[in-house]
Amino acid sequence: MHINEFDLIRQYFDQPGLADAADSIALGIGDDCALLRPIAGHVAAITTDTLVAGRHFSADTPAHAIGWKSLAVSLSDLAAIGATPQAFLLALTLPEFNASWLADFAAGLHALSNETSIHLIGGDTTRGPLTINITAIGQVPEMQALRRAGAKPGDFVCVTGALGDAALALRLTKPPLSLADDLSDASSFALYESLQKRLDYPTPRLAEGIRLRGIASAAIDLSDGLAGDLRHILDASNVGVEINVDDLPMSPAFEWFHDHRQRLQLQASGGDDYELCVCIPPQRLAEAQAAVGHLLKPVGRITARTGLRWLDHNGAVLNVELKGYDHFRS
Repeated sequence: MHINEFDLIRQYFDQPGLADAADSIALGIGDDCALLRPIAGHVAAITTDTLVAGRHFSADTPAHAIGWKSLAVSLSDLAAIGATPQAFLLALTLPEFNASWLADFAAGLHALSNETSIHLIGGDTTRGPLTINITAIGQVPEMQALRRAGAKPGDFVCVTGALGDAALALRLTKPPLSLADDLSDASSFALYESLQKRLDYPTPRLAEGIRLRGIASAAIDLSDGLAGDLRHILDASNVGVEINVDDLPMSPAFEWFHDHRQRLQLQASGGDDYELCVCIPPQRLAEAQAAVGHLLKPVGRITARTGLRWLDHNGAVLNVELKGYDHFRS
């Protein structure tokens, strides 16, 4: 079956009546550019991410999950700066036309866009190796944007949820052999599936980012792992940090399936968590936890001495060197 670029966009991605449904959008798909209406007193927050087949997702990843995650990773960036999502652009490179794959991909994309009230307003399609690029646009009150710079000695370092689930899902291609005879156990199988869901369907912490405006001194989203991403805050703020390894939150599924010898590597360097890492002044920790709820967990403290140090349960510094995910590392 042959389909041209414009019919493909119309059939799978166009949202008729968008300008009428969203006050902030003056013109959506159909012209050379989309038109957005700025909100008085706000600035635009703009981010872009690219997902490449074989690098960011495997060939057997369901198209629906690829669609969801493609948007989720950019929404996580908006969450990290405390922005309210407004619109996004999609640049899609396809090796061939596949109606079933496209329908599932679009369904996953629209499922998250509808859930988060962000609107597809344009983009591009072309032929080549499967690549998805999304540019997400949000708005944030000009003086309330969360930044990487701003962390101060004494601030608590907190994360918004459990770490390591996605990395563990990648590590486990099937349930461990010790559970092979227990796959009929619905509870253990549900735990196993929850790891895969954290990998394929991450939850961007948009509400949490918005609620932490004016409270957090610094913030970043955890896409490449705590060990790598937290260093960006340290560099921007010219501070250091001590992280209590035993305080890194684990999900029930992670607790059940992980090898304790690999725990720190998975939780600190695995990546794909898409939680927020925020720095909170000590006098505002209770306020931050009240705003965000039980998700917000302190895991360490900012220090005047630069560098990242991992502490054991006795407060002793561990002799480990952990790094985040690096696209260009061999």
